[in-house]
Amino acid sequence: SCLYVGPIETASQEMLEALYRQARDSYYSGQPLIVDDMFDKVELKLRVYGSPSVVKYPRCSLKRQSAYADAEEDHSMFMALSSIWTLLLLFGTSAFLVPSFYTLSLAFGDAFGARSLFSGAKSLDGITRVNHMVLIGLGYLIGYPVASASVGALQGLLTNNVVALKGSCPNCGEQVFAFVKTDKSIKAPHKAECHVCECPLEYRTKVERSLSGPRRSWVYGRVYMVKQGHPRKRRWIKD
Repeated sequence: SCLYVGPIETASQEMLEALYRQARDSYYSGQPLIVDDMFDKVELKLRVYGSPSVVKYPRCSLKRQSAYADAEEDHSMFMALSSIWTLLLLFGTSAFLVPSFYTLSLAFGDAFGARSLFSGAKSLDGITRVNHMVLIGLGYLIGYPVASASVGALQGLLTNNVVALKGSCPNCGEQVFAFVKTDKSIKAPHKAECHVCECPLEYRTKVERSLSGPRRSWVYGRVYMVKQGHPRKRRWIKD
């Protein structure tokens, strides 16, 4: 008999994995226990949980006439990229704010009685003023573009427009990953190469709405091996 797990949306990962294995084995034996729609819902919910039970190894697609493998979000790479952009944001912000605040503090130090904060700072002469203005200008030219780019990148990460996907190379089986844009206006798949066998790859993503949790959506997809129309030098993995 079919294992009862209750509503799929609230069922635990362990119960869904047990039902998934039971339904899969019964399907292969020629006696399916559940309908295809329910099986797809169970598989989708397990993908949300990040269960390894639904991660399938490289296989062939009859429709595309190409080998492919499943891809899932790589949260560790996502956090690493977020940390890098956060550090760049702090650097860019500091590059044009710190010189500005320092110069303003020196300029208005006498008026606010804050001369003692700057170890004998005196009234700025003409050359000193020019130097500080140059410092502010350089800080703005360097820091503002870095900070602006960092803000845009972090917005893309937080709104799920850019995700880190990992999967197995359909050619050699090594783990590959890529940062993929999920904007629906971008129709073309993300293209990359395997870092081991140099096989050309395509990442195709699918965005699903999250029924629970802080994130509004989550992403998964597939890694396809691209067929070449002309010979290309690369290392193929032999049996």
